[in-house]
Amino acid sequence: MKFNTDFLLQRRTIRKYTAQDVPDEILDEIIAEGCRTSTTGNMQVYSIIVTRDSSLKQQLLPLHFNQGMVTGAPVVLTFCADFNRFNKWCLLNNASPGYDNFLSFVTAATDALLAAQTICVSAEARGLGICYLGTTTYTANKIIEVLRIPRGVVPVTTVTLGWPAEHPEQPDRLPADAIIHREVYSDYTDQEIRDYYSAKEAREDSARFVRENNKATLAQVFTDVRYKKADNVNFSRILLQVLNDQGFMNQ
Repeated sequence: MKFNTDFLLQRRTIRKYTAQDVPDEILDEIIAEGCRTSTTGNMQVYSIIVTRDSSLKQQLLPLHFNQGMVTGAPVVLTFCADFNRFNKWCLLNNASPGYDNFLSFVTAATDALLAAQTICVSAEARGLGICYLGTTTYTANKIIEVLRIPRGVVPVTTVTLGWPAEHPEQPDRLPADAIIHREVYSDYTDQEIRDYYSAKEAREDSARFVRENNKATLAQVFTDVRYKKADNVNFSRILLQVLNDQGFMNQ
């Protein structure tokens, strides 16, 4: 049987959206499909915050480094690792929850990300465009304030969703051979690394990034400009404090 999955190979990250709204019935269908995704132990320890209100989007905008799709998209979805709901269910049923630890956060974050990806695939199958925002964990402490998120819940990713107003070039991806390991992990030789990253490095947009940032290699753009060690350390401290404040560091 041949399944029509061509859209998966043609997918693009959409950052500009039309003014057309996403009807509630379509969004409800997408979320319902997302909630059928795989989940650890059938616990579904995640929540999805749907933001349509323009004033809330304006508050979220600087927390996502002023990326225009936050206010330009009709729908912003914040996916949260959530043991709050499950803990309350346990307590109401004379069960003592032991989910105030880092492992439980990883469990819930995994659930949330699985649901997020399923929702993205469902949305794209309908012709909608999406964009993941990796900034969610950088400013989780502030997003918690804006979205009134209680203890036991941590935002882990955000997705903007709407009808595409652009048809951008596809972002590059490594070849499947770079990702797949047969049976056991086979570490990379230097030549394999050069081969796998050669197409990425040869792209004109990659060359432009190198020139604009006055760097010698594309790798330096990542390490020295886009994802610097100092920033990683700083945002790690913020996230670890969030996990402590939200009750996931009792171990």
